[in-house]
Amino acid sequence: MTIIQAIERRISCRTYRPVPLEPEKIERLTQALLANTTGPFGSRIRFALIRSERLGRTELRPPGTYGVIKGARDFIAGALPDTPRAMEDYGYCMEKNILAATALGLGTCWLGGTFHRTGFAGRMNLAAGELVPAVSPVGYASGQRSLRERAMRFSAGSDRRKPWGDLFYEGDVAAQLAKDAAGDYATPLECVRIAPSAANKQPWRIIRDRGAYHFYLKRTPGYDRIFAPIRIQNIDMGIAMCHFELSARVLGLDGGWTTEGPGRPCGDFEYRVSWIARP
Repeated sequence: MTIIQAIERRISCRTYRPVPLEPEKIERLTQALLANTTGPFGSRIRFALIRSERLGRTELRPPGTYGVIKGARDFIAGALPDTPRAMEDYGYCMEKNILAATALGLGTCWLGGTFHRTGFAGRMNLAAGELVPAVSPVGYASGQRSLRERAMRFSAGSDRRKPWGDLFYEGDVAAQLAKDAAGDYATPLECVRIAPSAANKQPWRIIRDRGAYHFYLKRTPGYDRIFAPIRIQNIDMGIAMCHFELSARVLGLDGGWTTEGPGRPCGDFEYRVSWIARP
């Protein structure tokens, strides 16, 4: 499975079959977590596979998810210091983990606000100043979704994505970027469009301008207060960066990230980062 296929096939799975992961898949996933420690902005992240194990009559359960996730035995969790742009780095690296799990035929689901954060923090043995911004169950998806899962997907619009014209622009926000005008970057942009985000808000906006792709955040009012100190939509930006970069690399499109772009807001869009395409 290519990374683009993994991006296309990844869906949020909230109901799992009670089937243990095979040792080979545990090993491959663990190695992927151990190798994935630094985001584009340099934040150092440590990930772990938190497992549910039966020890005689005692069952060691992963920390809770408030009933949102059913049947999951294992979780991917990560910890990092709360530093500038750490949330984007976390979103970028965690999504790489999720795509690695997808390539192994496993289901996942981003959890940013619907998990027992203190419980996971205890299992991660947090150092002073570290945070657990988000986690994901990992396992074999059930063939049937629970009533609660179906309701959550409908409420969040999980099967609906914003059209191109709402997300991508040419030059400035006055001109939409048509898909047939995107050239070589049509696929990376589409991979951003179908990326997961909190409540499916899709807060990223991208303006193409003379070989650069400027990434902006269109924030949802109140989100920062609800989840503080976790900045959920900055995590979403990291997810978008991950999809864009990994798909561009697979297609042989050279480029790199810089924060030395426009720097200024564009309307109500908050500038975050730019991808500079190289010939």
